[in-house]
Amino acid sequence: MSARRLDFYLNSADPLRNLTRAARHLSELQHILVKYAPSDLTKYCSVKQLREDTLTLTAANAAIASQLRQLTQRLIAGYQKEGAQVTSIHIEVQVRNAVQKTASSAEKRTLSLESIGEIKRLAEELEASPLRDALNRLAAHGKKAT
Repeated sequence: MSARRLDFYLNSADPLRNLTRAARHLSELQHILVKYAPSDLTKYCSVKQLREDTLTLTAANAAIASQLRQLTQRLIAGYQKEGAQVTSIHIEVQVRNAVQKTASSAEKRTLSLESIGEIKRLAEELEASPLRDALNRLAAHGKKAT
């Protein structure tokens, strides 16, 4: 059995053909963005879609989005020079992996045995209060982590 190229399968059915065409078009638009935008910005932004001559770009944070907004006219001119039908650019901020980074960094934090001892000592010096209870829970939780 002869090996068939991936293109054959991607172009064998209308839905796959349309999806392949759209993916290639977005890839071409991304290459134009890389060509006309500064390289330090293109690491943190990407083409999301082109709809009704409006190109939507996503930026990793507000600072990148602000810098892209300043380049809008230059980018539109670049896209038009390359033959793309772009008359306006919309920029969205799309934060990636913020929740995962926060959760993973919180799991790695542990208290040293010295810190646990100091927390216990402080709790013993306090009279019965919500702060004393919280310190005791923190010390007990710190013991479990170590």
